[in-house]
This record gives sequence, structure tokens and C-alpha cells, in this order.
Amino acid sequence: MKFFIPKRILEEMVNHARKEFPFEACGILAGRNGEVSKLYPLQNEERSEISYFASPREQIRAFKKMREEGLELVGIYHSHPNSPARPSQRDVELAFYPEAVYLIVSLKSPDIPEVKAYKLTKEKIEEVEIVLKEDSDAYTGIY
Repeated sequence: MKFFIPKRILEEMVNHARKEFPFEACGILAGRNGEVSKLYPLQNEERSEISYFASPREQIRAFKKMREEGLELVGIYHSHPNSPARPSQRDVELAFYPEAVYLIVSLKSPDIPEVKAYKLTKEKIEEVEIVLKEDSDAYTGIY
């Protein structure tokens, strides 16, 4: 399986992770047909270095905007400020959207961030290939 994401949105994810450091950052990736076209950064209400809890209010607002724009959930991302870009046991337990690809931004080596993508179910962790796209139509930002 491949996950298509514009380079600019991937960079925005990494920037969001850096901005929230030393805490975990989190957000939603929306698009159509499995391709990302918009990033919705969310507030991590836990303000933790080892876990995240995305603001329910911001999640509802993001899903409403997605619906208005004809977009669907294609990915969920969060950062690991001090550990590799591999799902933790908690990440797997909280993977409630089997249709989504889960991306992890590792800042373990801050100058060389690592981003990996996974399909997560309780039974299986499958790494997904990230394919960067040059896409001038993609947009990011706070809504």
C-alpha cells in the first residue's frame, strides 16, 4: 500500500511537531481517494512527552470542515519527540479509525526528523510507503 501526501503538507506536519516539542503534536489529514489535500493540526490536551489526546472540540470542528469541503479522513498523525517513528502499544490500542493511515513524526534526531506511516489494527501493524507529491493545489493551515 502507498500513501500519497504533498511534500508541503509533510513539511507542515514536521513543523507542527517541532513547534510542540517537547510535547507530542497531533492532527488529522484529509483528502479524497486516499490522497492528502489538507492538514488540520489539533491541540494535544495532555501536553505530554509520551502521549496525546486530541481536543474533542477541535476534532469536531475539523470533521465539520471536512464535510463542508467534501473531504474525508485519510490519515491521523502525531509525533514522538524522543522515540522512533514506530507505533507504541498505546498507539495501537487507540487506533479507532481502521480506514485511516497513521503517521508518526519522530524528532529523536531533531535535525533529521523521521516520518513513517502505518495501517493499524489490534491484530496487525503494517508499514505503508509514503509517496511525496508536488501538488500546488494542496493547502494547509488552521481553519
